[in-house]
Amino acid sequence: MKIQENLKRGMTELLILHLLKQEDMYGYQMTQEFEKRSEGLFILKEGTMYPSLYRLIEKGMISDHKELIGKRRTRVYYHIEDAGREYFDQIYAEYLSITEGIQKILNYKEK
Repeated sequence: MKIQENLKRGMTELLILHLLKQEDMYGYQMTQEFEKRSEGLFILKEGTMYPSLYRLIEKGMISDHKELIGKRRTRVYYHIEDAGREYFDQIYAEYLSITEGIQKILNYKEK
């Protein structure tokens, strides 16, 4: 399933930004949303997602902040920045173009 994992990795930033456009979320919450919204077809482990989150932070696309949960536990929430919204629009347009091209290739019939 190496192909599937490579495809997931390539789409992770797009999907993270999409979720964060709707609300701030923490890592585990995002993985649960991926699974729920895809009806179990897109399962991403937290450990696989964090490198993408850290890259997005380094690029200034998202920010993180800690919130105290209970007396001692903290949770890190991620927030999309304006640059992240612009980046999402760009990579989403590229995604649509690429998938359209792939569909044309797969459905091509010689005339």
